[in-house]
Amino acid sequence: MNKKIENFIGGKFQNSKNDTIPIYNPQEGNIITEVVNSSNNDLDLAIECARSAYQIWSKFTLKERAEVFYEFRNQLIKNLDSLSKSIVEENGKTLDEAKAEVLKGIELTEFACSMPQIISDEIQEVSKGVECRSSHESIGIVASIAPFNFPIMVPMWTIPNALILGNCMIFKPSEQTPIGVSKIAELLKLSGLPDGVFNVINGDKKIVKAICENEDISAVSFVGSTKIAKIVYKMSTQNLKRCIALGGAKNHLIVLPDADKEMASDDILASMSGCSGQRCMAASAMVGVGEVQEIIDKLVMKAKKMIPGKNLGSVISKNAQIRIEKYIDEAEKEGAKIILDGRGTKVKGKENGYFIGPTILDHVSPEMKIAKEEVFGPVLSIMRTKEIDEAIKIENKSKYGNASSVYTQDGKLADYVTEQVSAGMVGINIGVPVPREPFSFGGWNESRFGVGDITGKSSINFWTRLKKRTTKWNKGAKKNWMS
Repeated sequence: MNKKIENFIGGKFQNSKNDTIPIYNPQEGNIITEVVNSSNNDLDLAIECARSAYQIWSKFTLKERAEVFYEFRNQLIKNLDSLSKSIVEENGKTLDEAKAEVLKGIELTEFACSMPQIISDEIQEVSKGVECRSSHESIGIVASIAPFNFPIMVPMWTIPNALILGNCMIFKPSEQTPIGVSKIAELLKLSGLPDGVFNVINGDKKIVKAICENEDISAVSFVGSTKIAKIVYKMSTQNLKRCIALGGAKNHLIVLPDADKEMASDDILASMSGCSGQRCMAASAMVGVGEVQEIIDKLVMKAKKMIPGKNLGSVISKNAQIRIEKYIDEAEKEGAKIILDGRGTKVKGKENGYFIGPTILDHVSPEMKIAKEEVFGPVLSIMRTKEIDEAIKIENKSKYGNASSVYTQDGKLADYVTEQVSAGMVGINIGVPVPREPFSFGGWNESRFGVGDITGKSSINFWTRLKKRTTKWNKGAKKNWMS
């Protein structure tokens, strides 16, 4: 078993005597290590270290802070293979998916390194001899709470931007996947980040509650399920913090008869099965408009080539496997037709792993539970309509609003659909319409709570506060109501 994962506080790993939580390898089903379950005293120590570090770090220039992260970016590249392997081990992704995750984390870091070119004080002479100036200032100690599904990438949504902008951070990774963030902490220290600027507190929901209630923390970001996002948002804002909490999704791909059949079937498969469907941008619902049977046939044919344990990873836990298969069971009982069944999947040599094969259900009713709730597995529900407005109506009824895409070769229809769907991120002939930097990530409705987005330029306003300064030096300037 690997060495126990400890908290990283004040630039070093602590030697905790707290209880621990077991960490499983999802592809093998065995315990690989354990992680400390932190107490409020651990959080208090981390905040004390962050408070001291803030006095130093906040006085660095923006360019000086960016230089630390440029070296961090180099360290991520240098450690690409080891970081990718840690993702496979604790999360169950394929190695190719894990590498793609780290590469996206590198891209996010590169964006943060460009902050000195993006942010500049706004200065204007507003009256003769009177100058107004606004600047983005750090807000102090902030916290970020991450999910299990992207142990490296999701932390990179917040760590580089928040720290380059002058804040100090308390980071709480998922108790199911804490290895990646412990490696990030090591690489940040190696890159020259002052001790105490970045601290890792591990644990379960008790430490999440403590973070949301602690008066020394000014802002909280959260990524996870909608149920927990609501709780975190309410607790944080009730304790007078700013908060952005990203929740779950039920993303709809609307497929029109004129869609390119090869491209559509390739993209839909990649979207529903990538990362074993454990991502908030996964396509879990397809709405076929009119005659789209040929696309469905191609999709099924290609999905049969997805081999669990080879080009399809595992789901995160035994409980997740049971929950996903229960959704499929219930949909079948309600009348959905299973045209590809991934239940009961066993991988030779990994018989104890948590695998589900790609699963496609046809003739799903919009009223079925599987059509409305987030399944978070490699499962696609196909609904059929005759008219495009009916498809849009199905999408609009979803309580979520993360992403939606349309497949068509008609630009006018594509514009019509993307204008009508209720989602923060929309795509045309793209199965996973994730914006690339500097564009920001964030959904609508019950997929996001709070104002703004978590990445890109939009995140700058979340991690900073504006200071406005008005100056008058010229006593002889003409007087008016503005001076």
